[in-house]
Amino acid sequence: MLEIILPEKWKTISNGLQKLLNLSLVLLGGMLVFFLFRELIYIFMDACTGNHNVHDILGKVLVFFLYFAFISMIVTYFSESHHFPLSYLLYIGITAGVRYIIVNNANPLGNFWLSIVILLLVISYIMLTPKGKRLKDTRRRIQ
Repeated sequence: MLEIILPEKWKTISNGLQKLLNLSLVLLGGMLVFFLFRELIYIFMDACTGNHNVHDILGKVLVFFLYFAFISMIVTYFSESHHFPLSYLLYIGITAGVRYIIVNNANPLGNFWLSIVILLLVISYIMLTPKGKRLKDTRRRIQ
């Protein structure tokens, strides 16, 4: 891999900004964990009080999984040497689109266009991910 040779002051600035980014992501991860557990408490409260509004419950469950996806993306960022995989961004876009369709089902034409966008995101994921990696990921999830 080619390395760009930078003057020492630029390396210091770059390292300082990287540390600031890391600290910000750790703080953001902590906040997301708090909101994740708060959403879990809301889901349990709905289950205990007998909330029968399916769209409300599914909306909360999908928000829970969005928090979970963001937290796992931050963990992956640190475990993959400060790199966000594009597939995670596609997962979040797909999940957010599905959540919006489930929760806001009053606009059929808008939901149709959003489903087209979700289809494009899925196609993008298939095009970006090599076939062998997709199969390996699927086998790992099944086991």
